[in-house]
Amino acid sequence: MSSALIALEAQVRADLTKTAHPDVPWLKSTPGPDAKPALDVLVVGAGQSGVAIAFGLMRSQVTNIAVLDRAEQGQEGPWLSYARMHTLRSPKHYTGPDLDIPSLTYQSWHEARFGHEHWQTLGLIPRKLWAEYLLWFRRVIGLTVRNGCELLEIAPAEGGLLAATVKSVDVVETIYARKIVLATGQEAVGDWTIPEPLRHLSAAVVARTSDPIDFEALRGKKVVVIGAGATAFDNAATALEAGAADVHLFCRRSEIQVIQPYRWLTFRGFLRHFADLDDVWRWRFMRAVLEMREGFPQATYDRCANFANFHLHEGWPVEAAQELVNGAELQTPHGSFVADFVICGTGTQIDFSERSELRNFAGNIATWANRYQPPQDERSDRLGRYPYLADDYAFTERVPGQTPWISDVHLFAFASTMSFGPSGSSINAMTTAVPKLVHGITRGLFRADIERYWDSFNAYDEPQAIVARQPKITG
Repeated sequence: MSSALIALEAQVRADLTKTAHPDVPWLKSTPGPDAKPALDVLVVGAGQSGVAIAFGLMRSQVTNIAVLDRAEQGQEGPWLSYARMHTLRSPKHYTGPDLDIPSLTYQSWHEARFGHEHWQTLGLIPRKLWAEYLLWFRRVIGLTVRNGCELLEIAPAEGGLLAATVKSVDVVETIYARKIVLATGQEAVGDWTIPEPLRHLSAAVVARTSDPIDFEALRGKKVVVIGAGATAFDNAATALEAGAADVHLFCRRSEIQVIQPYRWLTFRGFLRHFADLDDVWRWRFMRAVLEMREGFPQATYDRCANFANFHLHEGWPVEAAQELVNGAELQTPHGSFVADFVICGTGTQIDFSERSELRNFAGNIATWANRYQPPQDERSDRLGRYPYLADDYAFTERVPGQTPWISDVHLFAFASTMSFGPSGSSINAMTTAVPKLVHGITRGLFRADIERYWDSFNAYDEPQAIVARQPKITG
């Protein structure tokens, strides 16, 4: 380890010590049905969001927590698996998991590793360096993660607790917690999609961008990428760089989306107070943002356009598909098109039934369609399926009283977007979104124990000063 990095880690420890007030433990151990102390919070997911949430809880003296992730160490999140961009898309000065502790920012780590001048000349943050930074971050804050541990089920338990059934290798166990946070990324309440006309095709000819694709096997092949967001372009570029003969990107819209709405809304007012708006305004804004979809940077487009064998087709939705011996035939408004392989960059869909951990309450999760009916010209069935979350990111009940315990299950993922704006998967929103979640969790823990705090207050009798009293004069 370099002397600069050693000095930075010492600075982190000093900064955390100086800003620890109030550092008084305030939560009392709660016994679980197994007679062992239950966790105060179980965080599921150890990507950038899960790590930041755990850090925020630790800073609030909520230390009886556990963080688990089904991936092995270093593979959490998309960065070293299905993320196929060369660099992050966010500007390098955006802060995230550090929660406004300067020594914990990516910039501080990068400068300790490579020097100040290197930072000054850096354009965007390399994806692999961001993954390395996240591992350093969780080590330096003292966070332990249970890797290779998957959440299978959430159910109510005695004493107002939640029972999380988890699996590590071949061992299945139950973890009891007062609250559970799902920081499980894009597919937290559904899964990555394949468009309906292609769902009958086999894995030999079609894949989603989240799948482990063997790009080397596409050398010399004709590839179609469906979708026109940044992720679709990333996969098209990866296929081109692997030696694909031709890559055709099909955009169903008449023109590709080049405006990035998330750049406009990255200001404190929106990020901090969007969730305070009424449903009319929240729906109006997020419908516009999500229908517009996320744009892509110039570098993402150039990565494809630099290849003469890249072809962009606007206004080319796929209407039907047929599997061939060595590929697929796609039907479009412009005729049929034969490809050796198809990659679907069409995002995720909301479907609570897709997630085993939600099965005990999937049918009673309130959605936006259950809570708000927009004007006719603003309706969207797709957005209506997003969960309608409480102000602490908790699920709410579609039918009150059927599953009241879900108020202790908090969702911090892309699907939080309709209720909170950019939050669960956005670096640009972390410094406002994570504290809002943490404050909601600590509020719930405090309120649940309010009688104990009242009793503790009334029993408090430690004098702050010793007063020398004059003897009383009698007579």
